[in-house]
Amino acid sequence: MSHPRHALDQVIHSPIRFSIMAALAAAEKAEFAFVRDTVEVTDQALSRQAAILEKAGYVKITKGHVGKRPRTWLSLTAQGRGAFTSHVEALRGITEHAL
Repeated sequence: MSHPRHALDQVIHSPIRFSIMAALAAAEKAEFAFVRDTVEVTDQALSRQAAILEKAGYVKITKGHVGKRPRTWLSLTAQGRGAFTSHVEALRGITEHAL
């Protein structure tokens, strides 16, 4: 039997990326500014981490306009939702008998 830590997703494991994934797991999509404020990071930090998640296939980044104002939305892909669920299950497995 293998230790649950082996099931942790190294892309998601970063605290900022994990927080982004958790924020997006609760919604179909979220505006960039909402995620930034929820996760408490700068625009630059969110952009960088979201790009890593997008490259992994976990997050979809959509750009558009609301009126004349440009907007960016983030959403989990099906692959991202599955990866997040597996990562959380691994964390639960690690902590299951700790408390």
